[in-house]
Amino acid sequence: MDLTFSEEDDRFREEAREWLADNLSGDFAELKGLGGSGREHEAFAERLEWNRHLAESGWTCLGWPTEHGGRGLSLSQQMIFHEEYARADAPARVNHLGEELLGPTLIAWGTDEQRARFLPPITAVKELWCQGYSEPGAGSDLAAVRTRARLAGDTWIIDGQKVWTSLAHHSDWCFVVARTDPTTTRHAGLSYLLVPMDQPGVTVRPIVQLTGTSEFNEVFFDGAVTDTTMIVGAPGEGWPVAMGTLGFERGVSTVGQQVGFARELETVRNRARENGTIDDPIIADRLAQAQVGLEVLRVHALRTLSAYESGSMGPEASVAKLLWARWHRDLGELAMDVLGGSALTTGPSYELDDLQTLFLFSRADTIYGGSDEIQRNIISERVLGMPREPRP
Repeated sequence: MDLTFSEEDDRFREEAREWLADNLSGDFAELKGLGGSGREHEAFAERLEWNRHLAESGWTCLGWPTEHGGRGLSLSQQMIFHEEYARADAPARVNHLGEELLGPTLIAWGTDEQRARFLPPITAVKELWCQGYSEPGAGSDLAAVRTRARLAGDTWIIDGQKVWTSLAHHSDWCFVVARTDPTTTRHAGLSYLLVPMDQPGVTVRPIVQLTGTSEFNEVFFDGAVTDTTMIVGAPGEGWPVAMGTLGFERGVSTVGQQVGFARELETVRNRARENGTIDDPIIADRLAQAQVGLEVLRVHALRTLSAYESGSMGPEASVAKLLWARWHRDLGELAMDVLGGSALTTGPSYELDDLQTLFLFSRADTIYGGSDEIQRNIISERVLGMPREPRP
C-alpha cells in the first residue's frame, strides 16, 4: 500500500484547496460545518444550492468515467478532494446517495437507457435519491425483505414497507430491493427497482430520533408503480446489484469521514482542557487511546481503498465498519464523561450542543449500514472459515 502522492496529486490538492477557499465565501461561508449525520435538517435548501454550485463547477462525480459525466479522476485524487473538503469544514452534501451509491451502480449494472435518463440529473444534483433496503424484521438481514413487486403489463406494482430510509422526505426517487418471485426465499427472487417517490402509492413518515430531528423515515408502498424498464439487472437477480451498491457505500468518502472524526476529537479534547477534566488520568488516557484509534482508522481506510482499487475488496470493508462505528460510539461516551453533569441538561426546547448530538446519534453507528453482529458474521464465516450461524 503506497501512501505517497505524486506531483500531479499535489497540484490537484492545491487546486481543490484554493477552489474551496474561494467559494466558501459570501452566503456559502455561513454553511460551514452544517449538516451531516444527525444534523441533516440544518440549512437543507441552502446546502442543496451549494451542492449544485459544486456540480456547475465540476466538483461532483469525480471518480465517474468521463463518458458518464464524471471527471475520471484517480482514486488518490478522489481521496484528496474528500480530505480537503472536510478540512475546509464545507457543509455536508445532500446528493451522497445518488452520487456515491446509485450512480456507480447504474454505471456498473444499468442499461444505456437508464444511464442516459438518470446519470445527468445526479451529476447536476437535479434529482435526489434514497435507499429502500431495510424493513421491519429485515434490517441487517436484507435477504429477509418482504416488500413485493408484481408485473402488470408494462408496470411493476409494489407493496410493502421500508424503514430507516435516510432523506426519503427530500428524495425524488428510491432504489428499492423487493421480492418479485413469490416462490423464492432469501437471496433468490429479489429485484432492484427504481421507484419515483412523488406518487399516490408512496407515503413517507419521518421518524423522530433521540436528537429530536428526523433524517430517517419509514416509507410505505401501497400499490406504488414504476415502469418495467426501471429494473437494474434481470428480474429476480437483484441481490448482486444490491451488494454492489453496499460496496460503493464504503468508498472514498470514508477518508473525509476520518477528518470529521478528528475535528470531533479535537472538540472533546478542547472541552476537557477548558473544564479541567483533562487532568484526570483516566480521561487523559482515553483521549490518547482515541487518538491512536483514529490513526488506525485512517490506515485501515487507505488499505480498504487500495483493495477496492485493485478489485479485490473482501472483508476489509466489514472490518472498517466495525472499527469506525465502535470508535465513534466510544468517542460519544467519552464526550459525555468530559462534560460531566452538564451533559444531562438541555435548553428549554431540547436544544442540544454538538457533543450531546454526537453522543445520541452515535448510538446508531453500530447498527445502520450493517450492524456489528452482521459484520462479525461476515468476518467469521468468510475469513476465519467458521460454521455459518444457524438460521430458524
